[in-house]
Amino acid sequence: MATHTQKAIRESFLELLSERPFDKITVRDITERSEVSRNTFYYYYQDIYALAEDVFETEIETVSTKVKKYDSWQRAFLDATEFVAANRKAIFHIYESSHRNLLERYYRKTILSAMLSYVHGEAEGLDVPERKVVALARFYAAALTGLGVDWLGEGMKGEPEAFLDDLSDMLDGNVRQALERAAAETK
Repeated sequence: MATHTQKAIRESFLELLSERPFDKITVRDITERSEVSRNTFYYYYQDIYALAEDVFETEIETVSTKVKKYDSWQRAFLDATEFVAANRKAIFHIYESSHRNLLERYYRKTILSAMLSYVHGEAEGLDVPERKVVALARFYAAALTGLGVDWLGEGMKGEPEAFLDDLSDMLDGNVRQALERAAAETK
Protein backbone atom coordinates (compact mmCIF):
# COMPACT_ATOMS: atom_id res chain seq x y z
CA MET A 1 0.00 0.00 0.00
CA ALA A 2 2.71 2.48 0.95
CA THR A 3 4.54 2.00 -2.33
CA HIS A 4 1.35 2.56 -4.32
CA THR A 5 0.51 5.74 -2.39
CA GLN A 6 4.01 7.18 -2.74
CA LYS A 7 3.98 6.35 -6.44
CA ALA A 8 0.66 8.17 -6.85
CA ILE A 9 2.06 11.23 -5.05
CA ARG A 10 5.25 11.21 -7.18
CA GLU A 11 3.31 10.78 -10.43
CA SER A 12 0.91 13.59 -9.51
CA PHE A 13 3.85 15.83 -8.70
CA LEU A 14 5.48 15.10 -12.08
CA GLU A 15 2.18 15.75 -13.88
CA LEU A 16 1.83 19.08 -12.11
CA LEU A 17 5.43 19.95 -12.93
CA SER A 18 4.63 19.38 -16.59
CA GLU A 19 1.84 21.93 -16.29
CA ARG A 20 3.37 24.70 -14.17
CA PRO A 21 6.55 25.94 -12.51
CA PHE A 22 7.87 24.18 -9.42
CA ASP A 23 7.40 27.27 -7.26
CA LYS A 24 3.67 27.38 -8.16
CA ILE A 25 2.88 23.86 -6.93
CA THR A 26 1.41 23.42 -3.47
CA VAL A 27 0.91 20.41 -1.24
CA ARG A 28 -2.80 20.92 -1.75
CA ASP A 29 -2.37 20.64 -5.54
CA ILE A 30 -0.50 17.37 -5.10
CA THR A 31 -2.94 15.86 -2.60
CA GLU A 32 -5.94 16.74 -4.77
CA ARG A 33 -4.33 15.28 -7.87
CA SER A 34 -3.18 12.11 -6.15
CA GLU A 35 -6.41 11.80 -4.13
CA VAL A 36 -4.66 11.49 -0.78
CA SER A 37 -5.08 13.54 2.37
CA ARG A 38 -2.61 16.18 3.56
CA ASN A 39 -1.82 13.91 6.49
CA THR A 40 -0.95 11.10 4.11
CA PHE A 41 1.32 13.43 2.13
CA TYR A 42 3.08 14.54 5.31
CA TYR A 43 3.36 10.96 6.50
CA TYR A 44 5.68 10.33 3.54
CA TYR A 45 7.22 13.75 2.90
CA GLN A 46 8.26 16.65 5.07
CA ASP A 47 7.50 19.10 2.25
CA ILE A 48 7.51 19.47 -1.53
CA TYR A 49 11.30 19.68 -1.58
CA ALA A 50 11.56 16.30 0.13
CA LEU A 51 9.15 14.95 -2.50
CA ALA A 52 11.30 16.37 -5.31
CA GLU A 53 14.39 14.85 -3.71
CA ASP A 54 12.59 11.49 -3.48
CA VAL A 55 11.58 11.64 -7.14
CA PHE A 56 15.20 12.13 -8.14
CA GLU A 57 16.59 9.58 -5.68
CA THR A 58 14.07 7.01 -6.94
CA GLU A 59 15.14 7.74 -10.51
CA ILE A 60 18.83 7.49 -9.56
CA GLU A 61 18.13 4.05 -8.08
CA THR A 62 16.29 3.05 -11.25
CA VAL A 63 19.16 4.22 -13.46
CA SER A 64 21.74 2.54 -11.22
CA THR A 65 19.97 -0.81 -11.42
CA LYS A 66 19.76 -0.54 -15.21
CA VAL A 67 23.42 0.39 -15.61
CA LYS A 68 25.08 -2.05 -17.91
CA LYS A 69 28.25 -2.38 -19.87
CA TYR A 70 28.18 0.41 -22.41
CA ASP A 71 29.87 0.32 -25.78
CA SER A 72 30.20 4.10 -25.93
CA TRP A 73 30.30 7.07 -23.59
CA GLN A 74 27.51 8.60 -25.69
CA ARG A 75 25.15 5.69 -24.94
CA ALA A 76 26.04 5.89 -21.25
CA PHE A 77 25.18 9.60 -21.22
CA LEU A 78 21.92 9.13 -23.10
CA ASP A 79 20.80 6.33 -20.78
CA ALA A 80 21.64 8.47 -17.76
CA THR A 81 19.59 11.36 -19.09
CA GLU A 82 16.60 9.33 -20.31
CA PHE A 83 14.40 10.57 -17.44
CA VAL A 84 15.25 14.19 -18.27
CA ALA A 85 14.41 13.72 -21.94
CA ALA A 86 11.14 11.91 -21.12
CA ASN A 87 10.02 14.64 -18.69
CA ARG A 88 11.22 17.78 -20.44
CA LYS A 89 8.58 20.22 -19.20
CA ALA A 90 8.76 18.99 -15.61
CA ILE A 91 12.56 19.08 -15.63
CA PHE A 92 12.61 22.53 -17.19
CA HIS A 93 10.22 23.81 -14.51
CA ILE A 94 12.58 22.54 -11.82
CA TYR A 95 15.55 24.01 -13.66
CA GLU A 96 13.82 27.40 -13.76
CA SER A 97 12.98 27.25 -10.04
CA SER A 98 14.96 28.26 -7.03
CA HIS A 99 15.66 24.55 -6.45
CA ARG A 100 17.78 23.91 -9.52
CA ASN A 101 20.41 22.33 -7.29
CA LEU A 102 18.18 19.24 -6.86
CA LEU A 103 18.22 18.72 -10.59
CA GLU A 104 21.94 19.35 -10.98
CA ARG A 105 22.74 16.91 -8.17
CA TYR A 106 20.52 14.26 -9.79
CA TYR A 107 22.11 14.86 -13.19
CA ARG A 108 25.62 14.58 -11.76
CA LYS A 109 24.88 11.34 -9.89
CA THR A 110 23.19 9.54 -12.78
CA ILE A 111 25.80 10.55 -15.32
CA LEU A 112 28.62 9.55 -12.97
CA SER A 113 27.02 6.15 -12.41
CA ALA A 114 26.76 5.53 -16.15
CA MET A 115 30.27 6.84 -16.85
CA LEU A 116 31.76 4.63 -14.13
CA SER A 117 30.17 1.65 -15.83
CA TYR A 118 31.53 2.71 -19.21
CA VAL A 119 35.07 3.43 -18.00
CA HIS A 120 35.18 0.15 -16.05
CA GLY A 121 34.23 -1.63 -19.26
CA GLU A 122 36.96 0.17 -21.18
CA ALA A 123 39.49 -0.74 -18.47
CA GLU A 124 38.87 -4.49 -18.83
CA GLY A 125 42.10 -6.33 -19.50
CA LEU A 126 44.23 -3.42 -18.31
CA ASP A 127 46.00 -3.14 -14.98
CA VAL A 128 44.68 0.31 -14.06
CA PRO A 129 44.34 1.48 -10.45
CA GLU A 130 40.72 1.98 -9.43
CA ARG A 131 41.43 5.58 -8.42
CA LYS A 132 42.46 6.35 -12.02
CA VAL A 133 39.30 4.71 -13.38
CA VAL A 134 37.19 6.78 -10.98
CA ALA A 135 39.10 9.98 -11.80
CA LEU A 136 38.54 9.51 -15.52
CA ALA A 137 34.85 8.71 -15.03
CA ARG A 138 34.46 11.79 -12.82
CA PHE A 139 36.13 13.97 -15.44
CA TYR A 140 33.79 12.81 -18.20
CA ALA A 141 30.77 12.99 -15.90
CA ALA A 142 31.62 16.58 -14.94
CA ALA A 143 32.03 17.61 -18.57
CA LEU A 144 28.83 15.88 -19.66
CA THR A 145 26.91 17.24 -16.69
CA GLY A 146 28.03 20.73 -17.66
CA LEU A 147 26.90 20.19 -21.24
CA GLY A 148 23.59 18.81 -20.02
CA VAL A 149 23.01 21.78 -17.73
CA ASP A 150 23.87 24.13 -20.61
CA TRP A 151 21.31 22.28 -22.75
CA LEU A 152 18.72 22.76 -19.98
CA GLY A 153 19.60 26.44 -19.75
CA GLU A 154 19.05 26.86 -23.47
CA GLY A 155 15.50 25.59 -23.06
CA MET A 156 16.27 21.98 -24.03
CA LYS A 157 16.21 22.90 -27.69
CA GLY A 158 17.17 20.06 -29.96
CA GLU A 159 18.25 16.64 -28.86
CA PRO A 160 21.29 15.78 -26.74
CA GLU A 161 22.50 13.55 -29.56
CA ALA A 162 23.30 16.70 -31.55
CA PHE A 163 25.97 17.99 -29.18
CA LEU A 164 27.23 14.45 -28.63
CA ASP A 165 27.75 14.01 -32.37
CA ASP A 166 29.88 17.15 -32.42
CA LEU A 167 32.10 15.73 -29.68
CA SER A 168 32.24 12.15 -30.92
CA ASP A 169 34.74 12.80 -33.69
CA MET A 170 37.15 14.40 -31.25
CA LEU A 171 36.69 12.20 -28.18
CA ASP A 172 36.05 8.67 -29.40
CA GLY A 173 38.87 6.41 -28.26
CA ASN A 174 40.25 8.87 -25.71
CA VAL A 175 38.99 6.95 -22.68
CA ARG A 176 40.75 3.74 -23.74
CA GLN A 177 43.92 5.67 -24.62
CA ALA A 178 43.94 7.37 -21.21
CA LEU A 179 43.47 4.02 -19.48
CA GLU A 180 46.28 2.44 -21.52
CA ARG A 181 48.60 5.30 -20.47
CA ALA A 182 47.57 4.79 -16.84
CA ALA A 183 48.24 1.04 -17.13
CA ALA A 184 51.68 1.71 -18.65
CA GLU A 185 52.50 4.07 -15.76
CA THR A 186 51.73 1.39 -13.16
CA LYS A 187 54.22 -1.10 -14.64
